[in-house]
Amino acid sequence: TAPKGEPKCKISASRKLSLKILLLTRATEDLEAEKTANEEQKVRYLREKLPPLQLSGLNIDDLQKVCKEIHEKIHVVDEDRYDCEAKVHKNYRDINELKLKVQDLGGKFKKPALRKVRVSADEMLKALFGSKTKGSMDLRANLKSVKKEDIKQEKELTMEVGDWRKNVEAMSGMQGRKKMFDAAGGAQ
Repeated sequence: TAPKGEPKCKISASRKLSLKILLLTRATEDLEAEKTANEEQKVRYLREKLPPLQLSGLNIDDLQKVCKEIHEKIHVVDEDRYDCEAKVHKNYRDINELKLKVQDLGGKFKKPALRKVRVSADEMLKALFGSKTKGSMDLRANLKSVKKEDIKQEKELTMEVGDWRKNVEAMSGMQGRKKMFDAAGGAQ
């Protein structure tokens, strides 16, 4: 980021593309060189640890000794491999724990205190839909009106029902079903 007084450095798109291509070719060359170096190092290591075997002209006792030596070397190498794998797994666990700690530390922030804002219905619709709303909208006009007669009818219904236990006992059995059928107007 350049300071406000200095203009930003502008590079043409073709120049950016050519630089990108150069970087990629350099990176691929470095990777190939690293692969060859690793292969050479592996060959050198194997030459040191495993000299070529001279098995011609050996009797059975000498062959058994060579086999025992190779077996011991294999045992040592397996122990080293196991130790290295254990270290790698431990390092992976440590890395994951540290990542979680970083996320926990980075995730803690203070929530700002929200303040109450009074917005009328017209302003809210204008904010949501822009200037597409037609006129003003009276939200109270859409509310259901409750009449006193409706309240009285509900009270009468609850008084008629009375105790639900009596109602259940009266309606149990075939006689109760007949009463319900007759009350529903089924015997016309």
